[in-house]
Formats: sequence, C-alpha cells, structure tokens
Amino acid sequence: MQALAFTVWRNLGRATALRAALAAKAPPGPVDALLCVTLALCWDPDRAPYDEFTLVNQAVEAAKRDPRMARQASFVNACLRRFMRERAQRVAATDDQPQARWNHPLWWIARLQAEQPQRWQGILQASNVQAPLTLRVNLRAISLSAYMQALADAGMLARAAEPACVYLEQAVPVARLPGYAQGWFSVQDAAAQRAAYLLLNGLALDASSRVLDACAAPGGKTGHLLEITPAQVIALELNPARIARIHANLQRLNVQAEVLTGDAGDPAAWWDGQAFDAILLDAPCTASGIVRRHPDVRWLRRESDIAQLAHSQQRLLEALWPLLRTGGRLLYCTCSVFAQEGPQQFQAFLARHANAHALPADGSLWPQSAQQDTSVLDNGAYDHDGFFYGLLEKRAA
Repeated sequence: MQALAFTVWRNLGRATALRAALAAKAPPGPVDALLCVTLALCWDPDRAPYDEFTLVNQAVEAAKRDPRMARQASFVNACLRRFMRERAQRVAATDDQPQARWNHPLWWIARLQAEQPQRWQGILQASNVQAPLTLRVNLRAISLSAYMQALADAGMLARAAEPACVYLEQAVPVARLPGYAQGWFSVQDAAAQRAAYLLLNGLALDASSRVLDACAAPGGKTGHLLEITPAQVIALELNPARIARIHANLQRLNVQAEVLTGDAGDPAAWWDGQAFDAILLDAPCTASGIVRRHPDVRWLRRESDIAQLAHSQQRLLEALWPLLRTGGRLLYCTCSVFAQEGPQQFQAFLARHANAHALPADGSLWPQSAQQDTSVLDNGAYDHDGFFYGLLEKRAA
C-alpha cells in the first residue's frame, strides 16, 4: 500500500493534468481521487506497478463497490478507456505544464527556478526518483568491509562508500539484514551521515566533553555521535512520544546518551548550566530535500510554511548559541533545498553575531540519485537527499 501511495504522489502532478483534460468539470471528490490515483499509476506503462488493463478494471470495480461512486462507475470506465486509446496525445498535451512535467506544486518549481537557475531541473529530477535503502555501518561494532562481506554471504547486493555508507541494490525489511539485532548498522541517508563527521572532525574531545544533539528524535544522529566520540552526548527532544524511539535505537546500537525532554528554544527549562563543547542542531524544516523518501511532503507543504519554519530555526539558533563554550562548535543543518532555511539563515546568523566564525562545511547538498544524469548537479558521484550544512565556531567577543 505504501509503495502504491508513493507512486501516486510521485506522479500526482501529471495525473491531475490528465484528469483535467479528460473531464473538464471536476467530478465529485471520491471519483476525482480514484481517477487521479489510477492515472498516476498507469500513465507511464514502463513504470506502472501493474498491467494497465488490470489497473483500469480494478478502478472500475472499486467505483462499483463504493456507494459514493457506484452511479459513476461507467463514467470512470469511459474516462480511463479513453485515456488508454489516446495516451500518446494526452500525455504530450500535458508536457508543457510544469506541474505535470515535474510533479511538484507550481510554487515549489517557481521558487527553485528563482533560487537555483542552473540546478533546479536536476533537483526536481532527483526528487522524483525512489531513494535506495541506505545504511550507516556502526564502525564500533564491525568494519565496512566485514559488513559488506556479511551482506554478500546473505545473498544481498550492495555497494559501499567510505567511511561507513552502504547502498542496498534491493530494499528489504531492515530486521532481515545481517547484524540488525547486534547493532551493526542504522538506516540513514548518505547526506544525513555527514552531520556527525562535520561537527566532530578536528575537535579533541574526551569523556568529560559534552555534546548536545538538539531536536534529536528518532536518534539516528545521536547514535552516530556516540559511535565516533568518547564524549558525553545529551539528546534533547521536544515531543515526549518520540523519546521511546531514541531509547530503542540507542539500545540496539549498545550506546548510551542522556535523553531529555524539552524545547531547544527554551534552555531555562532543561539546561544544567554547563557549557557544551559541540552542538548539533538539525532544525525543523520543510523537509523539501527528502521528498524522494517522503513524496507526500511536496503536496502537503504550503509556501507560507517556509517563513514560519525559518522563524523557528532562528529562534533555536539564538537560544542554543549561548550554551556553547568559547572555542566550541555548532553545526546547523536542515533537510531543505530552499535558501531561506539554509544559506540565508546561516549568513543572517553570522551577521548578527560577531563571535560566530564560519568553518568549512558542505553548504548545500542537492538531492541526487545514481539513476539520474549527474552532469546537471555538482555534488559528485553520490546518491543522497538534499541537506544544508553550516558549521560555526564560537570565538571570544
């Protein structure tokens, strides 16, 4: 069901345009939804999850069995049969509609065109490709080469990227992967794996050092920090319901952190007054960089969300900065491709704080798939989601 739903969301722009061409007057909601779902699944026969005749027949049967649509089952049948007869011309007629061509909302496309005039097509193309199952090997438990051998012994094809990234050729339930119960790996996108390395690289930390993972749930980055540093890690999460996932993930990896419930923007409610040596702020954002894994996001977001989230990001940065010791580092990251949540937010913070110094970091990582033409992007030969990384060092005022 999830796979079918994801396919629909990745093709909803095209399906909506085709439905509008087949029925100039929008039918009632349930009928409209059924037509769009079916068109999204069958408009491209090379990528359809089932034979197109099966899809059409099942759509008509679904209409017949639903009291809300039973009287219009013949209408559903006529629209879909007509599309099958006229597929080529109908698809061609929608090619010049940006929402149909790129399967993203018009405001999203326009914003990327304005902000990234040289890259917007590659960003949208990558966002429509299904992401691979990507793992981060726990190098405290097993080496990358040894885990690749374990996968090969289990008959699972994969490719590796240093220092600890593995791409599965075929997604499988994670509990079936070698070493799941032993904590040999975590599921984490390759771009998200950059966070812990960027924050800790070059920092001389020991068991007395303190690292804060703000906005920590579900604990993927917390676990990674603990895998590569001897420091004390404090994981902070606002939502109490998500705390259980942090504990479960850390327990499976056999690592320990101090897990707190609290608002990172209100330190007075949870901070003990001891400065942190490093802070990771993976701030709430539009999630516009991870739509290849969560294709519904593009249709649920509104353009007005960007400004609201940017205000929240600024609040978190301002609240956490005083908690960092002089000489410490703060890594600001978002899984967004929009400038207001990434480089603009970062540069604005630097302008407000004379004691903030920018260190080399990745900046904007654009979503990229091994299945696309990588010449339209500039990330290198990786397969990852879209992220922004900005690294700050606190210096004496």
